[in-house]
Amino acid sequence: MYFKELNSIKKSNRLRTRKIYDQNLIDLASNDYLGLASNKELFQNAYKRVLQEQYTSPKASMLVNGYSLIHKEFEDTLKKANNFEDALVVGSGFLANISLIEALVRKGDVLFIDEEYHASGMLATKLLSEKQVIVFKHNDYKDLQIKFKNTENKGRKIIAIEGVYSMQGDLAPKQIFDFANEENALLIVDEAHSSGVIGDNLLGIFDFYKIKPKKNHIKMGTLGKAYGSYGAYILASANIIEFLLNRAKAVIYTTAPSLFDMALGHESLKYILENKEKLKEKISANLQVINDNLGISSHSLIIPIEIGNNKKVLEIQDILKQKGFLVGAIRQPTVKNAIIRLIAKVDVSSKDLAKTCSILEELR
Repeated sequence: MYFKELNSIKKSNRLRTRKIYDQNLIDLASNDYLGLASNKELFQNAYKRVLQEQYTSPKASMLVNGYSLIHKEFEDTLKKANNFEDALVVGSGFLANISLIEALVRKGDVLFIDEEYHASGMLATKLLSEKQVIVFKHNDYKDLQIKFKNTENKGRKIIAIEGVYSMQGDLAPKQIFDFANEENALLIVDEAHSSGVIGDNLLGIFDFYKIKPKKNHIKMGTLGKAYGSYGAYILASANIIEFLLNRAKAVIYTTAPSLFDMALGHESLKYILENKEKLKEKISANLQVINDNLGISSHSLIIPIEIGNNKKVLEIQDILKQKGFLVGAIRQPTVKNAIIRLIAKVDVSSKDLAKTCSILEELR
């Protein structure tokens, strides 16, 4: 039924497929930044915690009777660690972005969103009227300022950015945080790829810039990256969390998050806080290997290497697989130009990381 469309995707070397990769490959492709997805002790701790409950499934939506002590314990630890007033666990990062944008942008409000914001956020903007959505140039706070100043509206002004952007690995500039505070604009920060990786306490970009959360700040984070689990959370003022519980359709009309995933995310958060110095040393060491071998200076563990050709990026990925290394071959529409996406995960040795970089230098 969709043969023509699929054929077009195949011809342009953009076809996506599910693959079960050889587990012996050294993983430099996934978002498991801290290697916690293979930490069996955390898994066992989460399993034991779930078994303490009468039920092992949430059974219902958060607002019926699906909310459990496991959810609350994790929320309490999250808000305390991140210095926010309140927290709300959500089924996934995708649902969190849908929840935030669909619920918070009311009639008369305007959303200013970075052009590189995650696809889930961009999809959520389609639920709003066109007049309510203004896209600004990626990480360009001056473009944001101009568009912000030139926009007249009766309601709120809301800004949406990411802490670390998932494809290029670049950080949102602090000037956007400062500007949001000056204008008393709501600031949504997607910390999916920054939480667990940057900051003195490895808590993300608020931590990295040493920003004390304010009433206008909203932080969203996921558990499927550095936390080695699945699900997400939203941190904000008590007022905003209460509003989301009463307005966010992707919270109200869906089953509460998995008890096991939340328990595992909680174990991972505690592990990160307890082992932050050791983890930061390894992150720093791997980023130094990247700088020494590829000449790329980065704060995040996402290392994009622009190739520009869809066919070539797949060929490079195949060559690396043959040599025992798995990297991401990212093509349109995820990125404008094809890239190799190398993740300098902390569970990858400096030797293996350097070897991968050396091969990439020869191939790119």
